[in-house]
Amino acid sequence: MRPMKSIPKLTDQTALARNRARSATDPVTFLHDIALDEIKDRLSLVNRRFTNPAIVSGFPNTWRDLFPDAAIVDDSETINLQIGAHDLVIHAMGLHWASDPVGQLIQCLRALKPDGLFLAVLFGGQTLHELRASLAEAESRITGGLSPRVAPMADIRDLGALLQRAGFALPVADSLPLTTSYPTPLHLMHELRAMGETNALHDRLRNPTKRAVFDRATQIYTEQFPAADGRVEATFELVFLAGWAPHESQQQPLRPGSATNSLADALRIPDD
Repeated sequence: MRPMKSIPKLTDQTALARNRARSATDPVTFLHDIALDEIKDRLSLVNRRFTNPAIVSGFPNTWRDLFPDAAIVDDSETINLQIGAHDLVIHAMGLHWASDPVGQLIQCLRALKPDGLFLAVLFGGQTLHELRASLAEAESRITGGLSPRVAPMADIRDLGALLQRAGFALPVADSLPLTTSYPTPLHLMHELRAMGETNALHDRLRNPTKRAVFDRATQIYTEQFPAADGRVEATFELVFLAGWAPHESQQQPLRPGSATNSLADALRIPDD
C-alpha cells in the first residue's frame, strides 16, 4: 500500500499567533470592517433566522459583534466545532493562511446541519501584488535568490473549485478588489504588522534580511506603483465564498470546478 503524502506546511502557526497577538495592542482593522459589512449584506439576503451560528477566526474581538451569542473558535489546523451542530459557519479572514484549505472547508461543512450555510472571507490572489513583485525583484538583484515573503494567496477560480472539492452544494465565489495608498512602502509594511499579516510562512527566511534589499524594494515600489501626491498604491482583494451543506431540497450540484452559480442562487433569493 502506497503511503499517503503529507500536506506541505504553508504556515508557521506559532509565528502567526505571535503576529496576531502583537497586532492586538494597536490593531488596524479597516479591511476587517469592510469584510464584516459585506458579510452582513450577504446575510441580509438570506430569508432565514440563524439560531446556532459559529465563527472561525483568529480575530475574535473584531468579529464577535456579528453574532454576540455565536460560538467563536480559532482558525487552527483542527477547528474546534461540534459536528452537525450549527446552521451557519463563517470563516473570517484566516483561510489564506491555511496549509490545508480544503481540510478547513471540510471541517466547516461537517460542523453544519443539513442545509446549513457556510460563508468565508479571505485575501485573494491580487492582494499585495505590488509588494510581492517589488520584494522579489529587489531580492533577486541583491542576493541572486528568492525567499518566501508574502503568502501565496489563491485566485478566485481556484477557491471556487475548493468549495466543490470539499462537498458544498451551490458553491459561489466572488471578489471585492480594493486599492489603497500609503505615503511610502514602509508605511504599508508597518500597517501590515498592525493587521497581524506579516510573514508567518513556514519556509520564510529566518536570518535578518539585508537592509539593501528593503532599500531597493522601496525604490522599485515607488517607481513602478505610484499613486497621487507622491504616495504608492497597494491592492487588497477580498474573496467571499458561499456554500450550503447538502440537503435533498436543493438543486443538483454543478460538475466539479465550475462554481458558476450567482450569489442569488447560492443564497436562494430571486434575481431582480
